[in-house]
Amino acid sequence: MKKISIVITAIFCIQFSTKAQNGIVVFQTDFGTKDGAVSAMKGVASGVDMNLKLYDLTHDIPAYNIWEAAYRLDQTVPYWPAGTVFVSVVDPGVGTARKSVVVKTKTGHFIVTPDNGTLTLIAQSLGIDSVREIDEVVNRRKNSGASYTFHGRDVYAYTAAKLAAHAINYEQVGKISTDPITSLVYQKATIEKEKLKGTISILDIQYGNVWTNIDQTLWKKFVALPHAKPLIQVQIFNKQKIVYQGIMTFENTFGAVALGKPLAYLNSLLNFSIALNQGSFADKYHIQTGNDWNVVVSWVK
Repeated sequence: MKKISIVITAIFCIQFSTKAQNGIVVFQTDFGTKDGAVSAMKGVASGVDMNLKLYDLTHDIPAYNIWEAAYRLDQTVPYWPAGTVFVSVVDPGVGTARKSVVVKTKTGHFIVTPDNGTLTLIAQSLGIDSVREIDEVVNRRKNSGASYTFHGRDVYAYTAAKLAAHAINYEQVGKISTDPITSLVYQKATIEKEKLKGTISILDIQYGNVWTNIDQTLWKKFVALPHAKPLIQVQIFNKQKIVYQGIMTFENTFGAVALGKPLAYLNSLLNFSIALNQGSFADKYHIQTGNDWNVVVSWVK
């Protein structure tokens, strides 16, 4: 009976392990695609297992922009199956003492990344189950020890591929880290004195739409205020200096206003956003992103 119990336990562990990772690796970097850096990472992953499915999240994160890396992960990770392994390399501190980690989210996704703030938003939205610091003695590409500036290839892509391919399990990544993850400071959205306040989290780059961190729940509370009117006033500030002020309607779709006219709407993530119909709001008014860019919305009385 004891032998049977051991066999059953072993089979259960194997089955559970095979469900833990699904053979998919998704890459995000600020490398661009003008040179061979991204291809090198995929080559390393393929060298671990030719059967892995390798995909791109984006390689167009602005150079060194950790905040945007954090946002794009938060925008994308929930739509991939549990067990997917993400590699996020926006790493201005490469080669320094910042930790290299693999995070397991509470939804069962894995993220391989430097612990430099990239995990800020995922920690809030999906939650972190655990963090393991990568043991580079065993989880580093062979004969790469002399390279200090391409951990994306030598450590992250290699470790992610081994994890996705079941060459290692999550416990073999390295020791559990009990330190809090590094978090970026950002202003959370609020309603104050019948004014809706938030920050510009990101731009919808292709179209120049302005996406804020004001979510659907807060917008509904704002709409439910007793003084709600058909028109809203939108003010945008950069370091407390007003950059834009205008009146617009809230619409469900862009075509509800004339070409070139402004509107507010809920974007695909159900966050309050601002756009011009078939125009770039960001370009026209020179809007950028980050904690220094604030939005104030009020009803026109």
